[in-house]
Amino acid sequence: MKNFLTNKWFKFSFVATLYILWVIWLSIYWWLFGLIVIFDVYITKKVHWAFWKKKNPPDGKQTKVVEWVDAIIFAVIAATFIRTFFIQAYTIPSSSMEKSMLVGDYLFVSKMAYGPRMPITQVSFPFVQHTMPLTKTVKSYSDAIQWKYHRLRGFGHVQRNDVVVFNFPEGDTVAVKMQLETSYYQLVRAYGRDRVWEDKRAFGDIIYRPVDKRENYIKRCVAISGDSLKIVNAQVFVNGKAQITIPGLQYDYIVTTDGTAINPEALDRLHISKADRHRNGAQYMFPLTKENVGKLKKFSNVISVERMNMPAGRPDPNIFPFDPKDYPWNVDNFGPIWIPKKGATVHLTLKNLPFYRRIIRVYEKNKLAVKDSTIYINDKPADSYTFNMNYYWMMGDNRHNSADSRYWGFVPEDHVVGKASFIWLSLDKDKSFPANIRWNRFFKKVE
Repeated sequence: MKNFLTNKWFKFSFVATLYILWVIWLSIYWWLFGLIVIFDVYITKKVHWAFWKKKNPPDGKQTKVVEWVDAIIFAVIAATFIRTFFIQAYTIPSSSMEKSMLVGDYLFVSKMAYGPRMPITQVSFPFVQHTMPLTKTVKSYSDAIQWKYHRLRGFGHVQRNDVVVFNFPEGDTVAVKMQLETSYYQLVRAYGRDRVWEDKRAFGDIIYRPVDKRENYIKRCVAISGDSLKIVNAQVFVNGKAQITIPGLQYDYIVTTDGTAINPEALDRLHISKADRHRNGAQYMFPLTKENVGKLKKFSNVISVERMNMPAGRPDPNIFPFDPKDYPWNVDNFGPIWIPKKGATVHLTLKNLPFYRRIIRVYEKNKLAVKDSTIYINDKPADSYTFNMNYYWMMGDNRHNSADSRYWGFVPEDHVVGKASFIWLSLDKDKSFPANIRWNRFFKKVE
């Protein structure tokens, strides 16, 4: 049996079979030429493929340096393969998903849940998103070679209430000095395009990023393609039904006391981070879950706990689709809005064009113009449009502290990275080691 397993023909057959199955999965059939390389590696051995190693060294051993190089090359290739096709590590950087996900949670994102997205940007430094380590502006990739979007077959599709990691839809254009604070499009709406482009001192260079090199965001998918969504007094309705109860969901509340302070240790027990504690005299503002609201109401010095709510009809100019006159919406009262579906056709008008302008022009790469009240797509008059991709509506569970689809609209399917799977480590930034380790969150499934 041992001789059979070490037989060169058995090794070749085993590796070749795995390789053929992988090529079929990728649907890139010209890669079958790789079988020639595999055949030579195991059978003919005419080419010295591991050029960094000595071929047939006298004592049968490689130098320590070569062994280290060999190990590093193998580790990089293996880790890149796993990260591309199966699973990727991700860190929760902000409080937009609290209390479902906490700042300091380290989790794994499943690429297989929705099918791995083939790399679009082919030349890049491994294991970094878009900027070289220890720098703030040096690109870690070249966009000289770009492949079309292609997703391999996975275990399923994005479902309502999945926690999804995706590339930031407004991250195609970036003001380098403001990339972590505000999106380029928010800057343009606030300061005007000319100033953003000309004031290098304040905003830095303006650069473009391919889809797979944009910032990674994590949110909950509250509506999928084909759904209709509406928000009434902060309650989300999908297809006319209230969203299911999410245990970690929280909103901002005004907590009024009798004038005395709330014990900080009591707030620690409620897991309200120091950054979320805002006080003005007898009033506090906290993001709270329904459970914590009930607990705070029982405090002897608490007089009232009232949820903040932006009244209907009070428009926020930063809210999608950025047309306060026709759509006077805000974070708590929004919609109704329909989520575009692949193959569906909508009737286009000047009134509903703000919903679909970015889809048509940016995500699906068409030429769009309006002349004399007529809409032109690719230089032809158009009164309808058929979508080429599915789209999703993503929102954070920390509803009053989340930059999400309410601020930048739909998430295209080609931006989806994967599904949040489980937490493997969690560290509390408000505490020091070892008290900062949240042991109860280790290997917790994301729900």
